[in-house]
Amino acid sequence: MLTGNYRGPVQGSATVEWIRVGLRYQVHVEAIVGASFAPILVRRASSEGELGDHGLVPRRFEAEQRVAFKSRRWAMSFDAERVRLPEGREAPSLPGVQDEASLFVQLTWLFTTQPQMLQAGKHIEVPLALPRRVEVWQYDVVGQETLRMPFGEVSTMHVKPHRLAQSGRELTAQMWFAPGLQYLPVRILVEQGVDTFIDLQLQRAPQQAAER
Repeated sequence: MLTGNYRGPVQGSATVEWIRVGLRYQVHVEAIVGASFAPILVRRASSEGELGDHGLVPRRFEAEQRVAFKSRRWAMSFDAERVRLPEGREAPSLPGVQDEASLFVQLTWLFTTQPQMLQAGKHIEVPLALPRRVEVWQYDVVGQETLRMPFGEVSTMHVKPHRLAQSGRELTAQMWFAPGLQYLPVRILVEQGVDTFIDLQLQRAPQQAAER
């Protein structure tokens, strides 16, 4: 379920697809703002790579964004020493670096393997590859919150970036992880500047959790 504000109140849909074959993975994220037959905005992002001792190791990231009749695409590739950014730029790589699509899955892996990190007052540092740079982002565990979801009340831990989006170019994401649902992010609030945001909420409990 997607709601938000983009030049006014909007609704839409979003999907996250996780594929794992052996030690290889793919993550595909799609958000559609507005009606599916005439969307205001479409944003797609895909990450692929492998699973290592410390979680996801991205190798390639691709993204596309369409607003009205304008679209842009960009890609990044990763190796042990550098990240190749769009338009031919490069940046030194950092251990554990993630991209826009792999970030959510990486945090789920971290909290699943180290649940003590998901405690109020804890701080988590994640190197993040953005289109113009690679830098370490700090996320703060704010505390426990109970969310009313379409399938019932869910106990979550609220995690947000240490800094919020200030310009119209940079995306930030606050997340609510549910320990009782395999530490999945059941709500993601993506913000771009002061008045532009999309609020993604899980519509159905994961099948494995629902069967317990």
